Amino acid sequence: MSGTLLAAAGCSSGGEGAGGDVELVVETFGTFGYEELIEEFEAETGISVEQRVYGELEDYNEQLTRNIAAGSGLGDVVAIEEGIVLDVMQSADAFHDLNDYGAGEMEDDFLAWKWELGHTPDGQLLGLGTDIGGMAICYRADYYEEAGLPSDRDEVSELWDTWEDFVEVGTEFAESDVDAAFVDTTTEFSNAIMRQSGDVMFFDEDGELIIEDSESVAYAWDIAGELIERDLTAELEMWSDDWTAAIQAGAFATMPCPSWMLGQIEENAGEDGEDLWDVAKVPGGGGNWGGSWLAVPTQTEHPEEAAQLAKFLTGREGQLGAWKARNNLPSSPELLRSDEVREHTNGYFRDAPVGEIYAEGALELEPVFFGLHHFPVQQRTNSEALLSWEQGQATREEAWDQAVAEAERIARR
Repeated sequence: MSGTLLAAAGCSSGGEGAGGDVELVVETFGTFGYEELIEEFEAETGISVEQRVYGELEDYNEQLTRNIAAGSGLGDVVAIEEGIVLDVMQSADAFHDLNDYGAGEMEDDFLAWKWELGHTPDGQLLGLGTDIGGMAICYRADYYEEAGLPSDRDEVSELWDTWEDFVEVGTEFAESDVDAAFVDTTTEFSNAIMRQSGDVMFFDEDGELIIEDSESVAYAWDIAGELIERDLTAELEMWSDDWTAAIQAGAFATMPCPSWMLGQIEENAGEDGEDLWDVAKVPGGGGNWGGSWLAVPTQTEHPEEAAQLAKFLTGREGQLGAWKARNNLPSSPELLRSDEVREHTNGYFRDAPVGEIYAEGALELEPVFFGLHHFPVQQRTNSEALLSWEQGQATREEAWDQAVAEAERIARR
């Protein structure tokens, strides 16, 4: 998906429609899979709902932060991505306590850590969980076959127990005659690797910056370095127009795939990509990348109706609807154990058993601690400094120095 605003209708956070009907605005980014669910909510309640969908997370987070500070401009229901949860918690008084609207009864609809992270330290239920990301690898089966590698998803999964194995597979791929890079960019893979640690990344749990001592960051940069030095990447910037075009053109063979990425590939590769992509297990033993919460700002003129919408979209049926629409993995333990999730296959990806692949380890996931300012640190260090090394604009040492300096600058805010 390109780094542009997909849709941005309206300027205010709701108001009165024709005949006094309530109109709500829900703000999200990427692909939440809410289109049919919103139609169902409108039919059941008579409440009109408009979606504002931002194409790039960085744009969305910046707009959300500005509108919180300004005290105006927010939708009636807004998504809060995992990387900025703690940042938003600093402005908890800008949001309604969803306990006041009966949402406290929904605890069993969420994994324990997902439920807990929606609360402020003093017990305010600021957000209700949407999906979790899970982790897998998406690959072009036709390219693997052309390269003389296994193309069957089970056999592909057996190729790489570790990330070192993954690099060796990439080296073999690069030595073939396939006219495509092995991976799109190192920044995605380093991000995936760091999120597998089940521990900490840039900040420790006391909020201290630990980028220079973080084992997960060091390991991610080491694997990224192998991909760079062996010339295995297409040197693309994730979410850029070039990245989107490369998916459509088939310019690379492999990418990390949290469950929500399936929708991105299908949307960008289009009909020409159907039956070419498949899904295998991720090296390194699972992990989680992605997931959000829905919150109701105090700016809304309709808090009761907005809370009703947030509960509808994040309840079990809402989570199941988003899973069926966009493969957004539910955070409900009951759904993760259900046949509706476990037996779900994806026809676009050669009937891959995506339910089995993603749900298998989801119940045991250990989320990584992000810390305050996680998202901007990740952007400046991973998406910018690391990318500068990958694209030949800096040496490893120069890129690392840039990453540390940027992280320290942001942490001092």
